[in-house]
Amino acid sequence: MTAIIYLIPISIGLGLCALLGFFWSVRASQYDNMESDAHRILEAEDKPMSDAQRRALNGLSGDS
Repeated sequence: MTAIIYLIPISIGLGLCALLGFFWSVRASQYDNMESDAHRILEAEDKPMSDAQRRALNGLSGDS
């Protein structure tokens, strides 16, 4: 029963933090334009990797 005394304020605090984070993201205009990124990734032209990019990628992954 004493655990409830600790868990209720913690859960209320976490809920308030989530609510404040949501309000901050709305105020910072994070949700203004949600369509352009979705369209851009679908309409992007694929370009082949250059040899330098391929070597850099292989160097990061550890493959030889």
